[in-house]
Amino acid sequence: MKKLLIGMMVLGLGALSAGHVYADVPEFSTMVKEGKSKLSFRYRYEDVDQDGFTKDAGASTVRTRFTWTSAEMQGFSLGLEVDYVSVIGSERYNSTENGNTEYPVVADPEGLDLNQSYIKYSGENVVADFGRQRILHGSQRFVGGVGWRQNEQTFDGLRLQFEPAAAVKVDYSYVWNVNRIFGPDDGVQPADWHGDSHFLTGSWKVADKHTLEGFAYLLDFENGNGRPNSTETYGIGYKGTFGPVKLTGTIATQSDYAYSPLDYDADFYSLQADVKVSGFTLTAGYEVLGSDDGVAAFRTPLATLHKFQGWTDKFLLTPRNGIEDMYFGFKGKIGPVAVAATWHDFSADEGSMDYGTELDLVATYKVHEKVTTQFKFADYQEDGFSTDTTKFWLSLIVQL
Repeated sequence: MKKLLIGMMVLGLGALSAGHVYADVPEFSTMVKEGKSKLSFRYRYEDVDQDGFTKDAGASTVRTRFTWTSAEMQGFSLGLEVDYVSVIGSERYNSTENGNTEYPVVADPEGLDLNQSYIKYSGENVVADFGRQRILHGSQRFVGGVGWRQNEQTFDGLRLQFEPAAAVKVDYSYVWNVNRIFGPDDGVQPADWHGDSHFLTGSWKVADKHTLEGFAYLLDFENGNGRPNSTETYGIGYKGTFGPVKLTGTIATQSDYAYSPLDYDADFYSLQADVKVSGFTLTAGYEVLGSDDGVAAFRTPLATLHKFQGWTDKFLLTPRNGIEDMYFGFKGKIGPVAVAATWHDFSADEGSMDYGTELDLVATYKVHEKVTTQFKFADYQEDGFSTDTTKFWLSLIVQL
């Protein structure tokens, strides 16, 4: 399958560039010399106070990222990105790799990782990427990069993006490996999920400020704890603006697929309203990841999960009885500081069990064009599910 797709890509890119074969082609060395590079550092201190542990976690880490992209040559370009996560001071946390299980988990293991390495073709109505790459779909509720963690999630595959008409976009990816956030040396969590997965999304701008979307995710993982996450998911979404109100809604259905040892069907639906008032955006939302009679629940293993259902990450794995999340929040600026707050109320989809509540706060200040500081706070109070947990983060981001 992989060889077939590689052959199809070579033939396709050759056909796309056929009109240029007689043009003057710059030397490859020029393509490399005229490339651009970036260097960035993200220092973060993460503190976790979690019931059930006698010690609080204190993770002091730095992610150093080097990114290089070549100049374009007849539509073709190359990209490379390398991350190194280092620990400052003692490892007073469980990275999932270091064996410090007396502390709560902070999933930022130390190590060097090849984040991206790809060849790209950009044509008039098509973009094709082949190799290790970042794939971010919309809000990242189903496919994302987990960019909050120091080691990012990327994908080995072929991605094709088309615009067959002015108001229509199609995005297809074939992925044979997921490079997960746990780093290349983690002996507990698989650093990679191997398999044959397909991502397909399409959008249609039906009118100004109104867009319909459709998606299909066929996730086939062959190894480790990825197998229960082998799922097929189909859904539709809507985004629209009515004056100061923005509405976003999604419905989807999911069942087991390929190597999954489970047998279930579950639904997903969400609705969110954002209203702009006096320079602030007020948000109200309701999201449900359903359950199949407690056998298994709707799951989104490739999502940027930290963005959803609270920053304490209590629901990275959907409980068997599913989850209902009702939330309210606001965001805006107070002087030069960007601030946001969100309150969540969690309960089960099956049955009447309450899970708990969570308050999330964040303040971000841009010290300089290339220097940003951020403070985040999250507090989860259990009411029948998991344990009370409080986290805070201090970050310093430098872009060179």
